[in-house]
Amino acid sequence: MELNKVRQRRLADDIVAQLEAMILEGTFKVGERLPAERALAEQFGVSRPSLREAIQKLVAKGLLTSRHGGGNYVAQTLGSTFSDPLLQLLENNEDAQRDLLEFRHTLEGSCAYYAAQRATEVDRQRLTEAFETLQACYDRDVVCRTEEGAADAGFHLAIAEASHNAVLLHTMRGLFDLLKRNVVTNIGGMYALRDETRQMLMSQHRELYERIMARQAEQAREVIHRHIDYVQEVLAEGREEAQRLARVQRRHWERTLLT
Repeated sequence: MELNKVRQRRLADDIVAQLEAMILEGTFKVGERLPAERALAEQFGVSRPSLREAIQKLVAKGLLTSRHGGGNYVAQTLGSTFSDPLLQLLENNEDAQRDLLEFRHTLEGSCAYYAAQRATEVDRQRLTEAFETLQACYDRDVVCRTEEGAADAGFHLAIAEASHNAVLLHTMRGLFDLLKRNVVTNIGGMYALRDETRQMLMSQHRELYERIMARQAEQAREVIHRHIDYVQEVLAEGREEAQRLARVQRRHWERTLLT
């Protein structure tokens, strides 16, 4: 029986595989600059020519971009789940906003569940930092919707990172801009509708953080579901109020025409 020759694997291919794994698991984020070639070669214990060959292969695959004299970066396109024009359409469409909240039920519930089970000490430290940033926003007397929305979305992204599920993580990263805009929009409407809303959201986020840190997976997922349910309830109340005001305005306009 004739045997096929075993093809020797090149060192550059091993480096490619390791860098791909790091991009997939989120060690290197979209748009992030990789360490300098000298430092990266030392970290991997390989020569710089082998590292350069691996980087060239990843550039050809579209995973990295190289800037002349400016280093190597994870491609920005990896995080583009939605284009900017589509983001604007989704942001301004009421039905799409409801769709996003429904999607967040499943996506963020799973992120919280797995984060509670799998978070490492590094993840827990990052989650704590993200929660403290959000808490600092809540502690201010004056509401800054943009900062609070970014901190809220950043906290949920930290949970996704702690889930150690590559699909969940990259879905959340791809949705980050849409999620951030959605939170900013919701904050403006919700705070105007109910006086207790800010305190309620603060309480829910704290409970979510505590459940994950206590490794209570089922309870963490349940908190997310209650959180999204509350947001949906308040926003639905706001839509109903807007519809009532619109009817009043139409009636006033009709009476004006008849007189």
